[in-house]
This record gives sequence, C-alpha cells and structure tokens, in this order.
Amino acid sequence: MGTGTIGSGHHSHQTDLGVRALSELLLNGYDQGLRFFDAADAYGSHPHVAEALRHVPRDKVTVLTKTWAGDAATARADLDRFRRELSTEHIDICLMHCLTEGDWTERYRGVMDVFSEAKEKGIIRAHGCSCHSIEALRAAARSPWVDVDLVRINPIGSHMDADPETVVSVLREMRAAGKGIVGMKILGQAICGIARMMR
Repeated sequence: MGTGTIGSGHHSHQTDLGVRALSELLLNGYDQGLRFFDAADAYGSHPHVAEALRHVPRDKVTVLTKTWAGDAATARADLDRFRRELSTEHIDICLMHCLTEGDWTERYRGVMDVFSEAKEKGIIRAHGCSCHSIEALRAAARSPWVDVDLVRINPIGSHMDADPETVVSVLREMRAAGKGIVGMKILGQAICGIARMMR
C-alpha cells in the first residue's frame, strides 16, 4: 500500500489524513492481508507508517522507503533519520527516489556505496531505485547493484516512462536478472488519466 499519491515536500494526499487516520488505513489493509507498506521521505509518511508498525509484528510487514540523497553523507544521515522516524532497527527496502538520468549508476555512486555498506550491516535488507524515465529504467535493468526497482506501469500508459510494451520488455530483463519489481501508478494516477480522457 502506497502513502504518496502526488507526494512531495514531505506531504502527500494520504498524509493529509493525519497520522492516526493513515495508520488506521494501513492497519485495515493489514487486516485484509496486505503486508507491504510503501513510504518516502518526500511524502512525509514515516510517522504514519511508524504508528501502524506499533500494532503489528514487525517481521510480518515489508517496509519500503525512498531518499532524494545525491551524495554519500546525505544518504548516511537519511538512513539514520529514517530508522528513527519509522521506529525500526532496519528498513526492508530503501530506494533512490525518482531517478531520471541514464547515467545514474555513475552519478550517484557514493549513495550506492552507502546503501551497499548498510545492507552488509543489516541496516537495510535490499536497495534499488524508483525510475521516472526509460533511460533510468534501462540503466536499472543493467545494474547488478539494483535489488529492487519501483517502476511506473499500467495498461493505458498513463504517467509512464514509455509505452507499456516497451516498459514490459525492460521488466522482463529485470526479472531474468532476478531483480524485485514493484509496480506504481497501476491504479491511482491511471484512474486520473482515464478521467481526463473521458472529459
């Protein structure tokens, strides 16, 4: 379950609900079998997820979050702060957020090294990226460093990096390489796109 439809500046549509209401929404999902909480620093949703985690066994939920860090020092500080905000000793998946550059694997090598070290220490269990361009997505597919990729995918091509067929071809490469793939924009903004087309 995501916490950041239109999320930026430590704010999102979901965090507008407040800590209690969003945590209750997450817990309702948990009661229905949902075991994956998607957060991000940009959404400001860490306190909301932390509140939900107080009421469930930590080892029964996968928590994913994301950082905008562009350098090693910021990435290291973010990992420490995120764990405090989430009230957890480890983060299951931490991603570099909203990558658009085709050369991100070189440009953000310092962040990648911090994440690799954190994974070795058990601070995070997996690392990767969320991609917002086909060039960044293709770089993620080629990179052995990427454990998990958060990718924009839906049947109508709304808010995606390329047409669905092109994106699926890259996802097949990722799957063949054993990477974890998490879809985003599957329903939320796809529905917004359908509504605009129907006007």
